[in-house]
Amino acid sequence: MKIAPEGYPFIIGSLLITVIVLIVFVISWKPGNPNLSSILLFVGCFFLSCITCFMFYFFRDPDRIIPEGKNIFVSPADGKIILIRDVFESGHLKTDTKQISIFMSPFNVHVNRAPCDGRVLTVQHTPGLFLAAYKEDAPIRNENIAMVLEGGLGKVLVRQVAGFIARRAVCRVTPGEHLLRGERYGMIKFSSRLDVYLPKDTKIRIKAGDKVLAGETVLGEL
Repeated sequence: MKIAPEGYPFIIGSLLITVIVLIVFVISWKPGNPNLSSILLFVGCFFLSCITCFMFYFFRDPDRIIPEGKNIFVSPADGKIILIRDVFESGHLKTDTKQISIFMSPFNVHVNRAPCDGRVLTVQHTPGLFLAAYKEDAPIRNENIAMVLEGGLGKVLVRQVAGFIARRAVCRVTPGEHLLRGERYGMIKFSSRLDVYLPKDTKIRIKAGDKVLAGETVLGEL
């Protein structure tokens, strides 16, 4: 399975610390007469091994089957639909839109994908707070990265929102680049939220509470 490039520093770091602790444990271990320090090193080694395994799991980046169709939007993130509403998006699109919010738990794949074909118009990083990502005002008050795509289906806004645990979002693209539907473009580290604002005439094909997969689940169509 592929690993997102943002995960290598975390994986290598945790693996290196685990190996060091394991070496110290082997050197200090006395068969038949274990001491407290050896026992603590063993517990620490086990704990670090679990963290290393979790890093491999968290930063996994599986391939996805991108659905065909001219007028559809796919989910930009794995997770659970927590909000669907009509809203006037005043910050970037300045028009009526359909907002869909997706909450990602630490157990979801965190690689983000483009909801449709389009040229990247803007990428804007906004510093902010680190409130719980499920709060309604989190997209506005929390640190976030907003990307606007323009294509044959109009303009679409995708906002990666930092959360209480997730303190860093990564957007790999810059204005002028072209993305295909379902193409990887970034990720959010350690659970958070992603909001997508679609054209107001989009016919929504999911409902609150649904589980979605980035690049595969169809959110709606024009």
